[in-house]
This record gives sequence, structure tokens and C-alpha cells, in this order.
Amino acid sequence: MVNESVQRDKINHDNVLQSDLQDPDYPPRGLPGRDGRDGRDSIVPGPPGKTGPQGPRGKPGAAGGSGGSVYTRWGRKSCRSGTTLLYSGVMGGSHYTHNGGGSNHLCMPLDPIYSKTVSGNQGYSYVYGIEYEMNSHAPLFPKNLHDHEAVCAVCFAESRGSQVMIPARNVCPKGWTREYNGYLMSEHISHKRSQFICVDGAPEARQGTQANLNGGLLYVVEGYCGALPCLPYVQGSELTCAVCTK
Repeated sequence: MVNESVQRDKINHDNVLQSDLQDPDYPPRGLPGRDGRDGRDSIVPGPPGKTGPQGPRGKPGAAGGSGGSVYTRWGRKSCRSGTTLLYSGVMGGSHYTHNGGGSNHLCMPLDPIYSKTVSGNQGYSYVYGIEYEMNSHAPLFPKNLHDHEAVCAVCFAESRGSQVMIPARNVCPKGWTREYNGYLMSEHISHKRSQFICVDGAPEARQGTQANLNGGLLYVVEGYCGALPCLPYVQGSELTCAVCTK
């Protein structure tokens, strides 16, 4: 009798267990767990980890451009082949008799843009046109441009980042590009001083400007012996020049 009772209890237990396994709500489930975002988004970060080992060295980047260089070609309205003309114009500077103003020469564009202006002359500072004074030195140049207005061009050499004007030389150092060459020029020694500039050896002038208006003036520069060593310099010889880029 006992064995039969045990057997019946086992059968009933198995039936109940089988029934529970088929119940979708068995075993009983608790509430869903948290997804962890509270910890992830906490305003209090955890301590930083240890620094990892240094990574391998990366490949070299592409070579950058030289940046290019800008120079003024005094005496010409164009730039040499392989460079870009930024603008051309006429030379400007101070009057040869004025004590003040600027001592440098300017390349003045022929399409000026003005902002606000005050009518009339205020008389504080002026820019004048520049004329060639070359009667005595006319044989040095293809044309005698005495009293003509000097022109200029501002040029950009994109692939060459350095620029230098070399006085007393009409060639450039090895590895450098000669942008142009010519003669060293400045104001007359009895006038108010100006910068020395390199004027192209085949200069041009603004057409129809041969009238003697005497603003700023350009004269060819000669060497004078003394503190300037002769030789190698020669007294009274006209000094050449070259503008070079690299």
C-alpha cells in the first residue's frame, strides 16, 4: 500500500511539473533589471585608467607649399613668365623737394578705390608720380625715357618663398631664379633722400607722359670710392642690380 501511495504521489508531482513547464508565466519573474545607464551617465566619473603605451609613429604628411613670395618689378608693367601679376600701375612717392612724407617708393594701381574723403587739399602729406631722369644715362637703356612717368608691377612667385634684391650684381646665386635685373636708382644726392630700388634694365613708361612735371625723380646710382672699396668697385661706374627668388 505504501509503494502504491508513493507511486501515485510521484505521478501527481510529475504531472504538476510538466504543467508548470508549459505555463508561459513559470517560473515566476521579478521586475526587469536596470539597464546600466544611470552608472554610465553619472556626473561623477570613475578614476582614469593607466596611460597606455605610446603608439607607433605615423607616416610623414604631405609636403607643404613654400608660401610663395611677392616682389615689385620697378620700371615694367608685366611680370616674368611663370609668375602671377597681382596688379600693375605707376610709381609713387614724395616730392623731391619735400622734407617730410615717405622715403619709400610705392606701386600705385590705376583703379583706386576711395572710402570717405574730405574736399580740398589739407596739405599734410602727398604722393606724387615718379619720373625717370636719365638724359646722361640714356645710352644704358633701350629707349631714352627722360621725364616719362615710371611704371611698376607687383608679382607673385608661387613656388618660391624667399626674395632678395642684390645691388651691384645682375645675376643671382646658384639655385636662385632671377626675376629681373637692371640698374640701381634713387633720388638725386642733392634732393630729399629715398630708398634705392632696382629698376628694370629695359624700362617702360606710361604712354604720353613725357612732360616735365617733377614730382619724385629717379636717377641711376654710381659707386663712390672711399669707404666703398675700390677695387672691386670702380669710381663713377653705374651699379647694376638683380631681384632673385628661391
